[in-house]
Amino acid sequence: MTTARRRVIQLAFLGLFIALLVTGKIQLWMGVFVLGVLASLFWSRLYCGWICPINTAMEGLTFVKKKSQLKSFKIPRWLSKPWLRLVILLLFFLVFVFVMLTGKKLPILPLLFAGGVILTLFFPAELWHRFLCPYGAILSLSSMKARHAMVIDPEKCNNCGACQKACPAGAIEKQSKHQIVKQDCLICLKCQESCHQKAIRYQ
Repeated sequence: MTTARRRVIQLAFLGLFIALLVTGKIQLWMGVFVLGVLASLFWSRLYCGWICPINTAMEGLTFVKKKSQLKSFKIPRWLSKPWLRLVILLLFFLVFVFVMLTGKKLPILPLLFAGGVILTLFFPAELWHRFLCPYGAILSLSSMKARHAMVIDPEKCNNCGACQKACPAGAIEKQSKHQIVKQDCLICLKCQESCHQKAIRYQ
């Protein structure tokens, strides 16, 4: 797995997302997401790090903020409460059921896209990835028992913390050694890029 390959795939799927949006067929993207959920049972949240157009746009915005030295606001404690994510997920399902029963087309995907991007203007990407995104909440459940994931070799890790700082999803925690929380990891490879010890790999 390489960063360059990931970038190409990200841009390809972003192009597909925009094409479906422009042609009024954005509901077809749900098929891509469902495939992402099925894939996460084996390969973790590859959808998030490699396919999701919201994440792709957020990464670009985060890059611009970093180059412009724009600082993010600290994530409010009430927005990081576990119950909030469950409420958002429930609302997401209720809206989805409403759409299925009534046949009405609601701009759910475009609104979520806009929400993720706007929030990233002011807050760290972790706010969206870990606490608010309903797609991420679903994928965090389906990827809990995934066969493949990013892992840190405890023999090589020197606990420098670079990976934890680089992770946009707050998926790395420190115990005796740094560990990656599988269901929160986006497989974005940023931890691997930041590790000077070459202790992180996807396996």
